[in-house]
Amino acid sequence: MSLGLTDFLDHMRLAAADACGFVSGMRKEDFVADKRTQNAVGMSLVVAGEPASRIMERHPDFAERHPHIDWRAMRGMRNRIAHGYFDINLDLVWETTQPALPALLQQLPRES
Repeated sequence: MSLGLTDFLDHMRLAAADACGFVSGMRKEDFVADKRTQNAVGMSLVVAGEPASRIMERHPDFAERHPHIDWRAMRGMRNRIAHGYFDINLDLVWETTQPALPALLQQLPRES
């Protein structure tokens, strides 16, 4: 079964919502001290970034029609987390969960 654009957007939306939910009500200090939440958020960012990469690759016209979404940054975050096992910047991960993911959830189109 091949995933389509709508599937990619749905996966991004769910992963971003999951990451936001994992840190809901947390302070940054709590996040930095909580390895389980760090791992959950990191995995959610990987899951959100993979569809961004696929959209750029398979649906470049769609990505171009939505330049307000930083597709490259999502792909880059996914790659840094997935391949930078010992060098993950928790400050950047935290900042991503705060303004960036809620904004992404508002910006992602509901239909393709």
